[in-house]
Amino acid sequence: MNDDAKPAMPPWLDLALTVIMALAAVGTAWAGFQSAKWSGLQAISFAEAGAARTESAKASTDAGQDRLTDLVAFTSWIGALQEEIIAGTSTRPSGDYEPNPEEVSGFLYERFRPEFKPAVDAWVATRPMVNPDAPATPFEMPEYRLESEALAAELVERAEAATAEAHDDNQRSDDYVFMAVILALALFFAGVAGRSRTARSQRLLAGAAVVTFIGAAIVLLVLPKTF
Repeated sequence: MNDDAKPAMPPWLDLALTVIMALAAVGTAWAGFQSAKWSGLQAISFAEAGAARTESAKASTDAGQDRLTDLVAFTSWIGALQEEIIAGTSTRPSGDYEPNPEEVSGFLYERFRPEFKPAVDAWVATRPMVNPDAPATPFEMPEYRLESEALAAELVERAEAATAEAHDDNQRSDDYVFMAVILALALFFAGVAGRSRTARSQRLLAGAAVVTFIGAAIVLLVLPKTF
């Protein structure tokens, strides 16, 4: 009798290992599919984040140009108004301001940007020419709001959210890759168990295969999925 002969594996154990190997192979394929899908979503999220940051930069540039336009318009208007007050052709605003269309200040006032004019009106209402506690310029008024500036901030938030989503998608993809490795380990244990030369090692390796597969299967069921 050959002492090195491999002991026969019990039929139930051989069947169990066959089932585990088949399920582990299916699980490995599923993990690879999910990993690829999450990697694709990660790429989409990163692309969305990049596009949002690009649009945010454009909106920030527009906001800077709008602010500069308002600054030049305000400087020209207040300068013309001061000259007219000195000349006596315009009166000093003392609350409500009624632009004189016959004067340069009235001409400039009517050409303020729609976003800027409410801030100027609110600033004039504080009587800045006689009230030392009034804000120095309309740019300090809460009414002065730039739509392009708000849009830039919104796009930055959108980009940050998309970036966070991309990182989450990347982590999910990595989780599935890790599960594929664990399932490959279960396949290895199951395959080696059938070649083991002792009944004890067969059962130990078979047990390792079962435990490894069940653990991986539970995690695969819990992980988020996409289709």
